[in-house]
Amino acid sequence: MPEIYLAGGCFWGMEKYLRSIRGVLSTEVGYANGRTENPSYEEVCRSDTGHAETVKVIYNTEILPLPFLLELYFDAVDPTSVNRQGGDAGTQYRTGIYYVDESDLPVIRRAIENLQKRCDKPVAIEVKPLSNFYPAEEYHQRYLDKNPGGYCHIGPDKFKKAAAARVDPGRYEAPDRDKLRESLSEMQYAVTQLSATEPPFGNEFWDHKEEGIYVDVTTGEPLFSSRDKFDSGCGWPSFTKPIDPFTVQENPDFSHGMIRTEVKSRVGNAHLGHVFDDGPRDKGGLRYCINSAALRFIPKKDMEKEGYGYLLDIFD
Repeated sequence: MPEIYLAGGCFWGMEKYLRSIRGVLSTEVGYANGRTENPSYEEVCRSDTGHAETVKVIYNTEILPLPFLLELYFDAVDPTSVNRQGGDAGTQYRTGIYYVDESDLPVIRRAIENLQKRCDKPVAIEVKPLSNFYPAEEYHQRYLDKNPGGYCHIGPDKFKKAAAARVDPGRYEAPDRDKLRESLSEMQYAVTQLSATEPPFGNEFWDHKEEGIYVDVTTGEPLFSSRDKFDSGCGWPSFTKPIDPFTVQENPDFSHGMIRTEVKSRVGNAHLGHVFDDGPRDKGGLRYCINSAALRFIPKKDMEKEGYGYLLDIFD
């Protein structure tokens, strides 16, 4: 199985975060790319050994391709911070991606380039071949499992989000607007590209009850499941949560004299609708109010042949 070494501040939290991701088979914390042999934790913290607190990750590429793993790693770090993550400062807390397979380097570079497009400051994540890795002392391994109240610079919501990640964005591609003009209906184009709103009740899925998933009409990326759909009485399809929290992006929306939270798709950047905090309390309290015109429905019975078989377990 392939392996990659990821540094992202204190390795206690980073290890638990990475281990929570579907497709990660094993993790081990240690000290990487330093100048001394077999350093202790105290030496790394108090001396200039040059090591970074690092997590060795062995993963299943069929479930978790490297670009997908790196996207999830980026979500847990401040990629522009130099030698600091959270409240921890020092070269041992730098961010880094250390590879053992040369074929991974182009993949890592593309991921960093894409990340840089989303950052206002230069990305500070170093990318180097792994020169050495020394496992940390046993009490550091799975530290937060042994010490549930222990220090962690990663917020608990990040762990939940990583554990729920299941849709690889690399499977889907956004067409250009000219192609979308040809392939979408007038209403679909107006909603997804111009942030229009379709009429309530007179739309395709507001009262739709068949079992299956709803995907982005522009890219096919899975967004919502019938398992999470409910009748909110608003006249538009309503869901308590997305299939994967990473597949939707939330942005403040001050249009029409209101303060709302817009929901857009990740890969297609298509306008979907809005999310409100008046949903069912026992399901988290959110209501994703989505335009039918932004969605395409895939019946459960057709998911395998349509390429969505990897999501069938959400109906178990």
